Amino acid sequence: MKLVSDPTIERKIAKMHERMRWHHPLFQQLGIDRTRLEIDDDLDPAQGFTFCVLGDSGNGVHQRDSPQRRVAKLMIESAPTAKFILHTGDVVYLVGSSEQYPENFIRPYQELLVGGDRNLEQIRYDSMVFNRPFLPVLGNHDYYDLPIVYGVLSQLLRPLRQAFRYSIDLDVGWHGSYQGDAYARAFLDYLQEIPESELQQHLERHYTVPTSTGKGLNYQPGKFTRIPNRYYRFRYGGIDFFALDSNTFNAPLPIESSAQGERHRQTLLADLDRLQAERERYLQIIQNLDPQAAAQPTPAAPESLDELLGRIEHLEESIRDLEKQLDPNTVHEQIDFEQLEWLERGLIESWQDPAVRGRMIYFHHPPYVTEATKWHQGQTLAVRHYLRQVFDRVELKLTKLIANRPLVDLVLSGHAHCFEYLETLDTGHADRGIKWAICGGSGFSLRRQRAEGNVLQERIDGQLRDVAVSHQFIGKTGRGALKKHPYSFLQVDVLPGSTLKFKLKPQVAEYHQLQWQYYPSELAQRSD
Repeated sequence: MKLVSDPTIERKIAKMHERMRWHHPLFQQLGIDRTRLEIDDDLDPAQGFTFCVLGDSGNGVHQRDSPQRRVAKLMIESAPTAKFILHTGDVVYLVGSSEQYPENFIRPYQELLVGGDRNLEQIRYDSMVFNRPFLPVLGNHDYYDLPIVYGVLSQLLRPLRQAFRYSIDLDVGWHGSYQGDAYARAFLDYLQEIPESELQQHLERHYTVPTSTGKGLNYQPGKFTRIPNRYYRFRYGGIDFFALDSNTFNAPLPIESSAQGERHRQTLLADLDRLQAERERYLQIIQNLDPQAAAQPTPAAPESLDELLGRIEHLEESIRDLEKQLDPNTVHEQIDFEQLEWLERGLIESWQDPAVRGRMIYFHHPPYVTEATKWHQGQTLAVRHYLRQVFDRVELKLTKLIANRPLVDLVLSGHAHCFEYLETLDTGHADRGIKWAICGGSGFSLRRQRAEGNVLQERIDGQLRDVAVSHQFIGKTGRGALKKHPYSFLQVDVLPGSTLKFKLKPQVAEYHQLQWQYYPSELAQRSD
């Protein structure tokens, strides 16, 4: 039985359109751009500032501790002047349910919320107000749903788990996200709930900031902290930030109708059988696990319960990716070209505006990654493919303006449970020479780097070519007593000046031999 269900791309888009009243005539009448956000701040465009990046964080308490809470406290203490926080998705595990927001989001990030220092229990997930801008994008888990049978089974087993003193929250309740509804109610300007008679007044109150494409939503820390859409853009300190929903352009590409394609399909089928058997083996290990040993880990323990569940979760994701590649209905899903065309227009406009000193993009699924379970997935390659199409079209239209500079200064993503910093080489496309940072190690079960090494290759014109190199990887290492779990967030220091320069500073909360230690990680990186 599948542990979770993932809506189709068409369904995700349609449900979000309903919640946001996407086609309502008032937006055009009032000159509103539903994808523009402006932070209420008077920062000079050439001034330096700091922001932080989290991802894949939204889990509960594991082994009487919370890695997510450890990372949150480290971020608040080490970057107290950060102007805003980006989140690369998977805000709440395992299925984006409203049931999990109190323990998996509100409590860990209490310092970021108005009232978090005094009335924590009274903060509703759909009424949160942030005292510092918190700007997320959707992850795959934020869209997931839970089969009814599994939800009922989970609740029936809860007393049994408590009786056996399992010190872990399985992060599963009665239901899932309702196709992203919990995320929408938590973070978006959920216009479907506003009566028709009050809609214009609401829009005139909050969509007041003039931009080049229409009035944008005025994001006011401590007062009104909603984001306008599942994908959006904002400008801060002279930098254009583009936030994307990669869940709607990640459908795997079709398998070639050729002898080579058929060999590839057979390889995928064999991988699927192997991973399904491995999943069953780990489920059997959990079933036979000694509850007392699970509740009292030791440094030399081969696998703790939360690690076993993490393994099952990543096996589920790998199985789901293979099933999508093999399912002809999935690979022919309608890609969200509306969003991709919006990104293309935005990048062109950004490059043509002399007031802009740089561009950054963030979303969930990484196009380039060396984490062991994600580097070759169909979704990884699909996101790479569709982003390349956008970048190539932008470069074609702005060849003289862009010259030899990277099209985008920094791309941030999550999904892979690690921190990683990569640079693309000559890919034969306009995504060459770009810096990529994966910020997916902020709380949930960490992953290892692939055994194949830190250089990614592609077959181009019949030959294997290096297309990206990983300069740093922070993820799970070691075995037994030597095992280390370095959870992380990324601090980005933007330097003052009319030309964009920045420094990436990963900050680590590491769990090793039942002890926590905190340290900044040195990153070998150019400053421009």
